[in-house]
Amino acid sequence: MGVRVAVLAAGQGTRMKSSLPKVMHRVAGRTMVDWVLRAVGAIEAAEITVVTSPSGTELRDALSVGVASCIQEEQLGTGHATQVALTQFGDLAGDAVLVVPGDTPLLRSETISELVATHVAAGAACTMLTTHMDDPTGYGRVIRSGDGSVAAIVEHRDAGPDQLAVDEINAGIYIFDGELLAAALGNVSRDNVQGEYYLPDVLAIFAAEGRRIEAVLAEAEEVAGVNSQTQLAQVAKVMRGRINEEWMNRGVWMADPDQVFIEAGVQLSPGACIYPGVHLEGQTVVGEGARIGPDTYILDGKVGSNAHVWYGVVRQAEIGDGAEVGPYVSLRPGTVLQANSKAGTFVEMKNAVIGERSKVPHLAYMGDVEVGVGANVGAGTITVNYDGYEKHRTVIKDGAKIGSDTMLVAPVTIGERAYTGAGSTISRDVSDGALAIERSQQKQIPGYADRREERNRRKLEES
Repeated sequence: MGVRVAVLAAGQGTRMKSSLPKVMHRVAGRTMVDWVLRAVGAIEAAEITVVTSPSGTELRDALSVGVASCIQEEQLGTGHATQVALTQFGDLAGDAVLVVPGDTPLLRSETISELVATHVAAGAACTMLTTHMDDPTGYGRVIRSGDGSVAAIVEHRDAGPDQLAVDEINAGIYIFDGELLAAALGNVSRDNVQGEYYLPDVLAIFAAEGRRIEAVLAEAEEVAGVNSQTQLAQVAKVMRGRINEEWMNRGVWMADPDQVFIEAGVQLSPGACIYPGVHLEGQTVVGEGARIGPDTYILDGKVGSNAHVWYGVVRQAEIGDGAEVGPYVSLRPGTVLQANSKAGTFVEMKNAVIGERSKVPHLAYMGDVEVGVGANVGAGTITVNYDGYEKHRTVIKDGAKIGSDTMLVAPVTIGERAYTGAGSTISRDVSDGALAIERSQQKQIPGYADRREERNRRKLEES
C-alpha cells in the first residue's frame, strides 16, 4: 500500500492580519508548513501535494524538491480541498490518502507513523487523530464503540447531554482508504451554513455504510492549529521548549531554558553553556565548552570551542576557539576572529579578520581590515575604510601596536611590530618596527581661562 499525502494549506488566515500566507509564518526558524512536511516525511509517502490558494505563489515557490502543489480555485471547505488533491493524485487503487492541515507545526513524525501503522493493521476505511480537551465546547465529539473503534462524530450543536460530556474531539487529521474516500467525497453535500464541503462528513458516510473507523489519541498541543498571532506565539513557545529539552538531553547546559531561543537549524556541541536572553538563529554552530550570553543574538554565526560571547550581536561571523567577544559588541558579516583573539567592550567589526591572540579591547571600529598575530588595537581606533565611493582595506601586521584614538585611513598597512602614536591620523604605510606619529604641535596659551571668564562677564553686563 502506498500513501499519498494531501497537506491542506489554502486558508487565507485572515485572523493573522498578515499578507503572508498563514502556513508561511515561522515557528523556531521554519515555516509551519515545513514543520508539517517534515513530520509526514517519516512515512516515505509515494506522493505529497500541498493544496494552496490561487494567491499562494510564495508558498508554492518555497516548497522543497519532491513536494508538489495544486490550487484550490475556490475556498469551498476541507472536503473540496481534499478533492482537489485527489484529482492531482489520479488512480488511487490500493493506496491510502493522508490528509493533514498545514497549520499544525507541533505534529510529530512518531504520531504520523503510529496513525499509518494503526490504519494498515486495522484495515479501516479511515483512521483519525483525536485528542482530549479540558473544554471541548464547539468541537465534534468522538463517540466510540465497545471495541474502541469510532462509531460517530457528533457535532457540538447536535450532541445530547451524554455526548456533550465526552471530552475526546476530532483533531482534523486522517488517513483514508483512497478509493473509498474518493467515492464518499462525491456524496458530500454543501447544504450547511457555510455552504462548504466538510471533510468530516465523509466519516458520517462511512459510519452509515458500516465501515470501520479507527482512532489514534494524540496530545492536545501536538494537534493544535494556528489561526492567530496569539496562537502562533503559543505554538512557538512549545516548540522552543522541545528544542531546548533536546539540546539539554545532549549535554548542553542552560541557566534558564525559558529565556533561551534556539531555532531548528542551529547546531550545539555537548558542554556548551547558554545563559538567559540568548537568541541563536539560522545555521549557527556553537562549539564544545563555549559560553553564550547573557543577552546575545547570533545569526548564521560560528562559535569555536571554549569561546565566550556575551551581550553581543553576531551576524554571519566566525569566532575562533578560545576567543572572547563582548560585552556590547557587534560583529557584522565577513568577520573572523581567530583563536584566542578578543573583541572587547563597545567594538564593532565588519569584514574583519583578527589574527590569533590579537586584541581589540574596547571602543573601536574595525571595518575591512586584516589584523595579524599578537597585535593590539587601542581604544578609540577607527579604520576609515570608505571614501564615499569605494571601500578600502587596512592591514595591521603581526605584533603591531595601535595607539588609542588612531585613525587608520585606508588603504594603509601597518608593518610588523610597528607602533602608532595615540591621537594620530595615519594615511601612509608604516614600516616594520617603526613608530608613526601624526599630530600638530601642542600649544599652550597662559591665562586663557581668566580672559574667557572676563569676556563672558562683560556679555552678561551688556545684555
